[in-house]
Amino acid sequence: MSTATLNAGRSQAAGLDKRRLGTIFLIVFIDLMGFGLILPLLPFYAEAYGATAWVTGLLVASYAAAQLVGAPVLGRLSDRYGRRPVLLLSILGTSLSCLLLGTAEWIGQGLAATLGFSVGVTVLALLFVGRILDGLTGGNISVAQAYIADVTDESNRAKGLGLIGAAFGLGFIIGPAAGGLLSAYGYGTPALVAAALALINTLMVYFLLPESLTPERRAQLAGQPRPAVTWEALVAAFRRPRVGALFHVRFFFGLSFAMFQSIFALYAAGAPLQLSAQSTGFVLTYVGFVTVLVQAVAIGQLTRRFREPQLLLWSAILMAFGLFAWGWTPNLAVLLLVLIPLSLGGGVMNTVINSLLSKSVQREEVGGTLGLSASLESLTRVIAPTVGGFLLGQFGPLGPGLFTGVVMVWVATFIARHVLRIPDEPRNRQPAELEKQGGLPVSAG
Repeated sequence: MSTATLNAGRSQAAGLDKRRLGTIFLIVFIDLMGFGLILPLLPFYAEAYGATAWVTGLLVASYAAAQLVGAPVLGRLSDRYGRRPVLLLSILGTSLSCLLLGTAEWIGQGLAATLGFSVGVTVLALLFVGRILDGLTGGNISVAQAYIADVTDESNRAKGLGLIGAAFGLGFIIGPAAGGLLSAYGYGTPALVAAALALINTLMVYFLLPESLTPERRAQLAGQPRPAVTWEALVAAFRRPRVGALFHVRFFFGLSFAMFQSIFALYAAGAPLQLSAQSTGFVLTYVGFVTVLVQAVAIGQLTRRFREPQLLLWSAILMAFGLFAWGWTPNLAVLLLVLIPLSLGGGVMNTVINSLLSKSVQREEVGGTLGLSASLESLTRVIAPTVGGFLLGQFGPLGPGLFTGVVMVWVATFIARHVLRIPDEPRNRQPAELEKQGGLPVSAG
């Protein structure tokens, strides 16, 4: 084979990979835009049918709890049967759940008349069913990440996975604003639009996205044991001085940040802000913009100038200040200012925790350790909406503001006592590029 023919083949393969990555980017972008459409309206939708703040918190938590169960199953299925069929299943589940949310009022009225229940209880039950269905089938992002890992090599995998972050940020910027505007036509309208977007995504996967796993690779993955997230593994990890300390930080930081995120729309609808669904959507768009700016600009500059444990400490202090200020926020203008330190502190902490974890274990342990960390974070998204909804309902914004602020003060003192003073655990030398960028190795599947 001539050099020209070989280079042409390589160029064609590279072009194919670019088309696949572009398709995955669009799929994730549309998926997150659909999620953002629903985000600002869900508390308003639930409250319209008599849900208390605590019940609304349970509604938000039901999605995270279902995803905690469903995501590992979808990951295993994608290893066995391929990424494409699991993506189709996941996105179809999202489309059906959004369709159920969009028609919950109409279906609920019919069921209530037939079964003799109140309309409010029936509609709320349908909202719970819709969110649980979406959570059980909501492995779109993790399967998309696995797809990218399949079609890239180590030299360009980080760049390929960066597309996920870009699509995530862009979808979260556009989605809430569009959802807020569409809610003027009824709370079910954004959900119906999200269902239509998910259906478009399904068609894109079916017609435009080829399978990334060959039968040989599928058989190889099926024969490999996947690291299990077990209680014993968590206990063992917590017993390791530096990893255990970072897991403590991950859990309590995740609990505080997830509480702020999960009850934000519900908080914005009440006193003193009393924002409409449209205004809440615009504020969430602002949060998305600030978060993307932090991820794209601030973190790179900060990690070049300061040591990561110091960044972790000062970010915790910054978050504690922002959360206390959130509890006493009197109006929208002050809230927009408060969201800046919250977004900066949260974005930096999330990145630095993962970076420090990857540097605190042997190279072959990185994937399993980050998996345990992700499981802890998922657990906080089950606990936080329920506790946050209760605190908000009982004490108003001051309740969750004080609670999360105190937790983050404790986190800051914990970092000062345990993370800054403990030397790094022995580990194998990681690749030079990883050391240079402070990044994370990626484990497919």
